Amino acid sequence: MIPKNFKSSREDLDLKQKDIADFFNLHFSTVSGWETGKDTIPIERLIDYANEYYLSLDYLFGIISKNQKYSPVELDLDALAKALTELRLRNNYTQVYVAKKLNTSQSAYSHYETATNIIPTTFIYGLTKIYKPFSIDELFGRKKIK
Repeated sequence: MIPKNFKSSREDLDLKQKDIADFFNLHFSTVSGWETGKDTIPIERLIDYANEYYLSLDYLFGIISKNQKYSPVELDLDALAKALTELRLRNNYTQVYVAKKLNTSQSAYSHYETATNIIPTTFIYGLTKIYKPFSIDELFGRKKIK
């Protein structure tokens, strides 16, 4: 699974795959893999990319059609875990229900809500199918730049 607008955002910024690879200190074939869907970009990398270029995660994932600028944010695993738990409880879902929708086990999902593990990019995208409305930017505590 690739964020829908990752490649187009790179092109809009007039960047080459090599530029992104250099930014992350990776081989350009890794970036190519992200863009083709062969590989999944880790959420930490996607946040770094969004922070660097003031891109909305919601835009990168294709939730919204036009980019809205967001201020950079540091990935805070504890804050993310709290936000995941609050989101689930606000919607009156159980961990079992969310885990089943994400095609994982309840014990694996519980690790995301206890800050033991970071939720994978594919599962973050899966949350957009469970929760309506849903903002990935808000989940990570990002604030719009006015």
